[in-house]
Amino acid sequence: MAQDVIIALDFAGRDATLRFLDSFTGRKPYVKIGMELYYAEGPEIVREIKKRGHRIFLDLKLHDIPNTVKKAMRVLSGLDVDMANLHAAGTIAMMEAAKEGFTREDGSCGTLLAVTQLTSTSEERMHEELLIGATMPETVAHYAENAKKAGLAGVVCSPLEAALVKERCGADFLTVTPGIRFADSAVGDQVRVMTPARARENGSDYIVVGRPITAADDPVAAYERCIREFLG
Repeated sequence: MAQDVIIALDFAGRDATLRFLDSFTGRKPYVKIGMELYYAEGPEIVREIKKRGHRIFLDLKLHDIPNTVKKAMRVLSGLDVDMANLHAAGTIAMMEAAKEGFTREDGSCGTLLAVTQLTSTSEERMHEELLIGATMPETVAHYAENAKKAGLAGVVCSPLEAALVKERCGADFLTVTPGIRFADSAVGDQVRVMTPARARENGSDYIVVGRPITAADDPVAAYERCIREFLG
């Protein structure tokens, strides 16, 4: 199973993003384009970064009725991104529709993932605000099982639940885990976090790292540290 570090390009616009990428002269890191950058710059920023040779995880977390999601995924499939995602809470039918839309006419398909529960969501808030009575691990595992039934390649989950997802869904079912912090980093707005080394031990296939790299004094050195700690 391939493993890699994905850098979250959480910048407000094109110029800051490309300046950041220009600092990586010896590598072409796997990158994540999220809502802020995509909504600021549109699909052209995806095309430009793809032309530079980077693999791209397009993190837009779609969640709507199945037909709308299928049509949106059909549009996104034309951007030739390597990964995309949607919320597992949208039901199996929505995830199946997304897979249909993300599959190109030649039958090829990027890696489609379902978001289980956000790493900023605590179990207490899940119970009190979302009215989900199950535990966090059971909720994540159930959503992962639904994603597998829908034909998706894996899930986005906290590294705390990665091992459980593997146990329930198999070793080949991908776990992509944000909520990664170095042991000496601030947690920020995340509540379910883990270091790169512990994430590897717990079954993460890909880790998504934002501020510990992008806000570092030396982002390239921080990225290299993350690679060493995660890949060993």
